[in-house]
Amino acid sequence: MAAPIGKVCQCFTIKKKSLFLLSFARRSSSAGSGFLASLYKRGVLKDAFPESAAQVELPELLQSGPQSIYCGFDPTADSLHVGNLLAIIGLLHFRSAGHHAIALIGGSTAQIGDPSGKTTEREPISGETVEENTRGIRSSLQRIFANHELCFCGDSKKLGTVTVLNNASWYRGWNVVDFLSQVGRHFRMGTLLSRQSVQSRLKSAEGMSLTEFSYQLFQAYDFYHLSKHHGCRIQLGGTDQLGNLMSGHEFIHKVSGQEVFGLTVPLVTSSTGDKLGKTAGNAVWLNRDKTSPFELYQYFMRQPDSVVERYLKMYTFLPLPEVEHVMDQHRKEPEKRSAQKRLAAEVTKLVHGKEGLDSAKRSTNALYHGSLQALEQMTDEELQELFREAPFCELLLEPGTSVLDACRRANAIPEGARGYQMVTEGAVWINHSRVTNPEQVLIPREHILLNGLTLIRIGKRNFYIVKWLNL
Repeated sequence: MAAPIGKVCQCFTIKKKSLFLLSFARRSSSAGSGFLASLYKRGVLKDAFPESAAQVELPELLQSGPQSIYCGFDPTADSLHVGNLLAIIGLLHFRSAGHHAIALIGGSTAQIGDPSGKTTEREPISGETVEENTRGIRSSLQRIFANHELCFCGDSKKLGTVTVLNNASWYRGWNVVDFLSQVGRHFRMGTLLSRQSVQSRLKSAEGMSLTEFSYQLFQAYDFYHLSKHHGCRIQLGGTDQLGNLMSGHEFIHKVSGQEVFGLTVPLVTSSTGDKLGKTAGNAVWLNRDKTSPFELYQYFMRQPDSVVERYLKMYTFLPLPEVEHVMDQHRKEPEKRSAQKRLAAEVTKLVHGKEGLDSAKRSTNALYHGSLQALEQMTDEELQELFREAPFCELLLEPGTSVLDACRRANAIPEGARGYQMVTEGAVWINHSRVTNPEQVLIPREHILLNGLTLIRIGKRNFYIVKWLNL
């Protein structure tokens, strides 16, 4: 069924991809093949299965009328991350072309665990945790779908539908004997054992449990269920999902004789080549409570020139000629990082909406450009997101409160002579300005912003946020 949140995707050779692109290009007169060719050209798609049928029958199917395509997400965490974003963008491209997108949350399969790309078995997840994670992922998916429609689609009438499902709804109440009797009999052990994801685990020291081994049966059945009840004939997944896609194709063909197709998206890696899955320890999440709009914006702002053009094609909906224009401007003045700014803006707007993008820009101006105006416009939530590790306190403003009083009450400096000395030596900054007079009474608009906030910095990195309550 559903591809787990942290996927490791096998890369196919450039030669194979070029041949596949050429094959679609030769049929560019077909709307279906032209659409697929554009996704390959953008780098959104990596490969298709079965290859021969996908090159001929899939474009014809897409041209015949609106089709349904699905991608699965196992709720092994309470948020999706950047590694999942490309699959979501793939669904959105299909939806923009008038096809119907299905996002399948693996409420049942999350408790089994997909072995694809994993060297060890996942830790068991309780049903309660899965339900909590499902709520977070559903919210994330619905928000991104809504932002796409609101911010990137001029004519919503051309859009296909979007549906978020949970496979727990069809596994609930189905006992293991019935499942094996009705589904398991259609699979051959030799074929299942030959999958690369199975072979790599069988050769490892830990081996593979029966639970993990059965995962491909469940993903295959998910595809069958969606094809039967939702008319879904296309599955989208990471490149390491190819074995599971094959299992689904073979199962559906045996049961119904229907031709179905699998499409894969490439793995997104960091500049060092590491995967951006949550298990890699460097995840950039799509939910605001785990990665703020500012942090997401800055993540894409920090991307090197070597990948920014590729990411503009993959992660944005900019027409390719516009991407070329952005890159031409960037090459003339690379120090301005205009390409990175456009990339960061487009992705942040998709994930967090226009309000989230405005928030990210305010935080950027407040932190990196010392803008008091931006600092004044920030909400309490934005300040706490910007300075996640900074203590936040609410204080009553008493008449005559001095710089020394404010710093001590915020526990930013020690009591006694040492704290006094830190101010006089210039180690204290308030709202981006150094203060050296401990007895200075706090002045509105200078030390206390219009939003009732004071940002104290001690040294280079230690921030404290004060919210004054009785202004």
